[in-house]
Amino acid sequence: MRRRAIVSNLTLALALGVALAGCGSDEAAPTATQAAGKAAPVVTAENAVSAQVAAMTPEQLREAASTAYRENRLYAPGGNNAVEYYLALRDKQPGDAAVSSALTDLLPMTVIAIEQSVSRDDFAEAQRLSALLEKADPQHPALGRLKTSIVTQQATAAKRAEEQKLSAEQEALKQAEVEKQRIADQQRQQQEAARQLATQQASQSQQQAADRRAAEQRAAEQQQAADQRAAEQRAAEQRAAEQRTAQARTAAAQPAASTELRALSTPAPRFPSEALRSGQSGEVQVEFTVAPDGSVLDARVVRANPPRVFDREAVNAVKRWRFQPVDAPVTTRRTISFKPGE
Repeated sequence: MRRRAIVSNLTLALALGVALAGCGSDEAAPTATQAAGKAAPVVTAENAVSAQVAAMTPEQLREAASTAYRENRLYAPGGNNAVEYYLALRDKQPGDAAVSSALTDLLPMTVIAIEQSVSRDDFAEAQRLSALLEKADPQHPALGRLKTSIVTQQATAAKRAEEQKLSAEQEALKQAEVEKQRIADQQRQQQEAARQLATQQASQSQQQAADRRAAEQRAAEQQQAADQRAAEQRAAEQRAAEQRTAQARTAAAQPAASTELRALSTPAPRFPSEALRSGQSGEVQVEFTVAPDGSVLDARVVRANPPRVFDREAVNAVKRWRFQPVDAPVTTRRTISFKPGE
């Protein structure tokens, strides 16, 4: 729920992009010459999250991550971005599914930022982002390639710097250009990432709404079918009751007649395939009416154990039974057993 609110606010935050670019101008990125000639502090997965961020409480981290999302600080600047806050929050609350999901959404954009940092010789930024990626997912398929790319490009840049012997003034101008390009690239990337996340969330919401409507429609159809079956069952029971009443009245009005039933043919019921496979047994008591010609007029289940497993086959079998003709309809009950192997 919190991530949805964050993503929904990303679009509103796009207008703040220019202000963010201004705020980020103080971040200094090393040039190729600096990377080649001066050793910078080593950033690894262990210290990828700044000490200030790591010291924050889970509540502070969650709020800071939400603010960073709204302000498009997805992976930069260092020490004040959504990726670092979520990594620190994951360390404190490893089972938080929302945090894992947020990091999953952010990592593809972090990979792109690393590649672009390398392409503009911003190795300090590339190493910082690479350390964040390694801490988030040490098995990420792009991690090895990116690390190799950083080392290779650093060596190339060092060689190029040595060959060109850039003056201090040229180096300063290049550093300013790199910084300007980095800020512009980060602003553009994070705004595009915000739009993509907002579009993705909107699409997911639409799909969820469509799934809910489809589920509601299926439930309504199933309920309608169940109501119809219940109505048909009640009508059938009413007809059977009326028929039994009429038969009883007819029998009462007629002189005593022979009502002894003598079976001529009682085919065994078919054993349901599912019950046979599971080795299930049971019995069904069926009430039925024998017509004067010996045929079965009506049959219904009175009791079944287990319910609704053998009912249909028991009723179908009874309807095929035949008896010697009787003077008047006779209603009786029989219990049919179902045992696998018999």
